[in-house]
Amino acid sequence: MNTTNDDLANPTTWQDTEGDFPNCTDVEVGLKTLYLPITYSIIFLVGFPGNVIAICVYSFKMRPWKSSTIIMLNLALTDLLYLASLPFLIHYYASGEHWIFGGFMCKFIRFGFHFNLYSSILFLTCFSAFRYAVVVHPMKFFHIQRKRWTAVACAAVWVISLAAVSPVNFLISSKKAQNRSLCLDLTSSENLGTTRWYNWLLTGLAFFLPLLTVTLCYTLIICTLATGPPTRACYKQKARRLAVVLLVVFYVCFLPFHVFRVARVELRLHPASCRMEKQIHAAYIISRPLAALNTCGNLLLYVVIGGNFQRAMLSLSRCKWSKYVQQPGRNNYLTKPEIALRL
Repeated sequence: MNTTNDDLANPTTWQDTEGDFPNCTDVEVGLKTLYLPITYSIIFLVGFPGNVIAICVYSFKMRPWKSSTIIMLNLALTDLLYLASLPFLIHYYASGEHWIFGGFMCKFIRFGFHFNLYSSILFLTCFSAFRYAVVVHPMKFFHIQRKRWTAVACAAVWVISLAAVSPVNFLISSKKAQNRSLCLDLTSSENLGTTRWYNWLLTGLAFFLPLLTVTLCYTLIICTLATGPPTRACYKQKARRLAVVLLVVFYVCFLPFHVFRVARVELRLHPASCRMEKQIHAAYIISRPLAALNTCGNLLLYVVIGGNFQRAMLSLSRCKWSKYVQQPGRNNYLTKPEIALRL
């Protein structure tokens, strides 16, 4: 099939070259050329400065560091690394899926997305597990509240995330099609057999297992606070807000992406009707920015975790770079569950 320059200038003539079936090649052009660039741009404009500010606050204003501070700083760092790569994807989809940055950058950008996704999931799971330990079993797991254990856990998350997503570099590639250079994502890999099993392993071990862990942790935390020793209402409310934000990130940002990614790969191996293929493909495209939206959702998490972050933000905005001093007249006598909630 001959493709002219006029054809390339007309989005309606584009065909799906990312692994769709030959009998169903018309792609959701609006989703790829409008929805993806617009949503990625919004995520970048909100998330990039937000995470830069969060890193500054955690680095310079939140001293001495607590366990939660160390985990959140690492989370903000991995979010920032991913957000720095979004302009490349914005250009790619806005130009009609024409990749001009070379094969290495294609692999690096796709790798960066998966690395951020699973390191974020593991950091949030780690944070939830630490919080469960100090709220539900404060005496039994008192030793893990030491910053040394938190640093070890964060280092382990970086190593595990790197190892888990390294195969992406071998499954993702760029290719030429219709006078365009494409940067394929994981679901469009030409090595379908390997991609399928890797996708299932990654989804099961790196997402559904953490999802179950986080859900159980916050269910037990809420139950403990409701039935345990008397605790101030404000601390219970804080715990509930934290649980809601974390579960929304997992169930709204991460879950749809993993469900539709599995469905997309399976449909490539087991073709169905054209209508179903298009619906699953469209749903998968919509879910991709949702997964990236966790970089903005985590900003809410930083605010919900505690008042110290909010006060440090105010201090930063007023250019007061002095060390945070506790406000006078504040009651410092906390019950054991309240102490745990502040960790």
